[in-house]
Amino acid sequence: MNAFNVSEHMQTLGLQAKTAAFLMARADAATKNRALKALAKRLREAGPALAEANEKDLARATAAGLSAPMVDRLKLTPKVIETVALGCEQLAGMADVIGEIIGMKQQPSGIRVGQMRVPIGVFGMIYESRPNVTIEAASLAIKSGNAAILRGGSEAIESNKALALLVSGALAEAGLPVEAVQLVQTTDREAVGQLIAMPEFVDVIIPRGGKGLIERISRDAKVPVIKHLDGNCHVYVDDTAEFEMALRIVDNAKTQKYSPCNAAEGLLVSAAVAEDFLPRIAAIFAAKGVEMRCDPVAARILRADDALAGSGARVVDAVESDWSEEYLAAVISIKVVEGVDEAIAHINRYSSHHTDAIVTRDHVHAQRFLREVDSASVMVNASTRFADGFEFGLGAEIGISTDKFHARGPVGIEGLTSLKYVVLGQGEVRS
Repeated sequence: MNAFNVSEHMQTLGLQAKTAAFLMARADAATKNRALKALAKRLREAGPALAEANEKDLARATAAGLSAPMVDRLKLTPKVIETVALGCEQLAGMADVIGEIIGMKQQPSGIRVGQMRVPIGVFGMIYESRPNVTIEAASLAIKSGNAAILRGGSEAIESNKALALLVSGALAEAGLPVEAVQLVQTTDREAVGQLIAMPEFVDVIIPRGGKGLIERISRDAKVPVIKHLDGNCHVYVDDTAEFEMALRIVDNAKTQKYSPCNAAEGLLVSAAVAEDFLPRIAAIFAAKGVEMRCDPVAARILRADDALAGSGARVVDAVESDWSEEYLAAVISIKVVEGVDEAIAHINRYSSHHTDAIVTRDHVHAQRFLREVDSASVMVNASTRFADGFEFGLGAEIGISTDKFHARGPVGIEGLTSLKYVVLGQGEVRS
């Protein structure tokens, strides 16, 4: 498509989405749930067609020299398809929050004032690599009564088109407008520029991908953006921590999977327990090939441990940039701190305000950590890897937000809604 056609295409998608959003907002819970169940069924039945479309993307990605991890993220395996199908069914089983009225209070004038939860309207989703995001975004749009315009990565265009057809079929089967979920049909990058600059049609943009993409969207968008740039998450091991628990949590937070944004990138250890704890966690990291970038105190402790010296442990001197780095790899920064005060101060200075955890048996320290750490998710005695929609009971998740306005943390159904004030009266007038 040339630039004129891209513009025309995006304007058409925007107008259709705006019209569909009005109809989606009126849809009852049973109808939306029918669409979700129909989508789950179609996903399970479409295995061969999805495999054929996905193979085209995989072949093109391999020929283009994409890295093995990138190619792996493109795969629509039977397991991936079953996971998103289950996600649709899980959403169908959840309560519908649209139309819910909260906080209704009687005022001295006689009127009753509360707030009603309503759909946002139209959201634009811009994402890279993983085609399963098409279904996650579509299913959340349906459940929350919104319309969505989806722009997936060019490397997954055939897979995304095949998935979008299934969504359209499920919407039609349930009697909902097929334009409620639309996929941008071009890989031209101009489409992204158009999508983020249509406030007359689009109410919010949700980018999901690398830091470069999110920075560009945040910089150029003319509509609000729900975003997070980094996942520099921390675990702080307090002086009262139970060691076996702390070892399990730190190991899981770092090594259960290296690439997610909720994996731990920094380990803080109280000086009171550092001599005992650090060699034990370092032995676990050494066995898994995790490089440890340490402050001088942590480095001295680990290099003095004879057992660790013979294990092939990779202990490296940290530099200033390590404290704010999102590695997404088998690397972790380690710093010894004096106690909870320094831990909180370090996290608030260097973290990306995504997810941070404390391991402690001290209730006062736990409560201070919860109150004072300025992050979207703050945890006590649990792995940072829990910070996602499914684990939080939100169902499918459209992304993580580190913003402070509107949605914060994993963005599920409620994150795609807004609140409006409703007033119930019996003829009252203002005097």
